[in-house]
Amino acid sequence: MNSMKALVFEQFGGPEVLAYKEIPAPELKPGTVLVRLKAAGLNYADIYRRRGNYHLAGNPPYILGYEGAGIVEEAGADAAGLAPGDRIAFCDVPHANAELVRVPVEKVIPLPADISFETAAAVLLQGMTAHYLTQDSYKVQEGDEVLVHAAAGGVGQLLVQLAKRQGARVLGLVSSEAKRDAARAAGADEVLLYSGSWAEAAKSWSAGGEGVSVAYDSVGSTLMDSFAAVRTKGTVVFYGMAGGDPAFVDPRMLMDTSKTLTGGDLWNHVTSREDRIRRADELFGWLRDGSLKLETPRAFSLAEGAEAHRLLESRRSTGKIILLP
Repeated sequence: MNSMKALVFEQFGGPEVLAYKEIPAPELKPGTVLVRLKAAGLNYADIYRRRGNYHLAGNPPYILGYEGAGIVEEAGADAAGLAPGDRIAFCDVPHANAELVRVPVEKVIPLPADISFETAAAVLLQGMTAHYLTQDSYKVQEGDEVLVHAAAGGVGQLLVQLAKRQGARVLGLVSSEAKRDAARAAGADEVLLYSGSWAEAAKSWSAGGEGVSVAYDSVGSTLMDSFAAVRTKGTVVFYGMAGGDPAFVDPRMLMDTSKTLTGGDLWNHVTSREDRIRRADELFGWLRDGSLKLETPRAFSLAEGAEAHRLLESRRSTGKIILLP
């Protein structure tokens, strides 16, 4: 039985439950490749899984991580032309916090030579989220006014940039002065703090004071304020609950104001290998032409996984945290 090093945990809890140790390596199966990991992305979902908020299949030791990039070490039968040595990335494959990851062929994203493993691990999951939110949930157009919650976070900074790329004016919302700078650096035209009466301020900021075209809300508890900030016939896109559950929405309010509430979940949008590769290639192209810029990700070794989790949980970080084997 081959073995490998991985970041694992045996019981739910705080960052201290994480341990870096030797465990059996995954076995190659038909329709999969074994990938030697070069970089993995850290996401809030990893924290929720570690705490026990999400159901985990199988038995301990559990391995976290869903997003990463590396080199194909072995290809199974039906590997669709993939071969050892190929550079690939993925954003929805479990057990990525390990030296070897078994990746189903339909989840493989070919990685161009000019996109680094670190960049791929930092951009894919959050980049695809920002991509479907601005292309599918509400297609941002030239002249739109866009309100972005948590504008200094990983998805927030990308949303700001993609909305600007599509010709919008962008208003960011953040929780501190330091984060205000990060949102401005991402290209927001104006940035407000949550501590003020921001819904009123957002209306005042909008042309004619009627409210913004769309609000992208990943906080949840702010949902009714997001409705107050958007104009008549405006849209609220609800795609996260970092600040707690939203209030229930009265459909009569939607009727009276002609406002739209839409929900967003990435995996309802990215449903095929072709779609996954198309979205990734667009993101890679925008990184190349400079219309999308990534804050240099903060890198930790897999062995320092607990420290990386502490930093993400503290909400002091802006941009992306990655783990390197």
